Amino acid sequence: MTSILTNSAAMAALSTLRSINDGMETTQGRVSSGLRVETAADNAAYWSIATTMRSDNKALSTVQDALGLGAAKTDTAYTGLDNAIDVVSEIKAKLVAAREPGVDKLKINKEITELKNQLVSTAQSASFSGENWLYNDTTTAIGTKEMVGSFTRSASGTVSVGVLEFDASTSVLVDTNDAALGQLTKDVAVVQPSGTTTADATYFLIDASSTTAAAGNVVALTATTLDDDIEGMISAVDAILTSLTDSAATLGATNTRISMQDDFMADLMDVIDKGVGRLVDADMNEESTRLKALQTQQQLGIQALSIANSNSENILSLFR
Repeated sequence: MTSILTNSAAMAALSTLRSINDGMETTQGRVSSGLRVETAADNAAYWSIATTMRSDNKALSTVQDALGLGAAKTDTAYTGLDNAIDVVSEIKAKLVAAREPGVDKLKINKEITELKNQLVSTAQSASFSGENWLYNDTTTAIGTKEMVGSFTRSASGTVSVGVLEFDASTSVLVDTNDAALGQLTKDVAVVQPSGTTTADATYFLIDASSTTAAAGNVVALTATTLDDDIEGMISAVDAILTSLTDSAATLGATNTRISMQDDFMADLMDVIDKGVGRLVDADMNEESTRLKALQTQQQLGIQALSIANSNSENILSLFR
């Protein structure tokens, strides 16, 4: 039946054209944004997962920044310790030279004094972002230092922040409050070799005028310093050198751990980005092909609607 009030063909063509236009709008949105799932309406489950993982990736990026800060602090402390080891080794060599008969011990002591000043300067300078792990001039002892090292999400959804720790008390070179807490200011007990005429003694390398001072003898030479005393000083300095080497080794291991964790964080962030991409990214090859097909369908739909609308005009010919 042909009716001038109801054009069924035009209604069908219009419905099809609306469907095509909706499809084009969706496809054009995917092409322009590059996302197959851009809002929760597109796919609530995938959108929720992607949003959570993007948030976690931001947290991981912050962890990576914190690791960079931690690496800078450990690098600074290690550089100071490494320099201190070289200077203490030089002091040890000067003491060995002073053991030789006939040398001018006072001149050697002047050299040792300058080397001590260099040690204090090194300890004071090894500071980064207001933190110094080698020099303490406060009444609070330097303790364990924490550095943010990880961000984890458990299977139950709870999150936690992991930390890397370093016992900075082992790296303190000079402590102006309690001499016993500094590697270079504390007393070091030495046992004199058998056959010597000097009793066992304690020595410390640097006098930092600490509130709680060391009780032993400072490593220093005079014109009348006995050979047995020099040997005791050499033993004390060697013990200090061993302690510094242990501290530097521990700090170096911590620095390596930070570097490894930093590399892992970078890889983990890349993997998460890839995982999120698989869930929500649009396949541009597929979307461009679909868009071309929809453009063709749209043109045909418009043509079909035009033909359907012209059917009513044909009725006029019946009344001519």
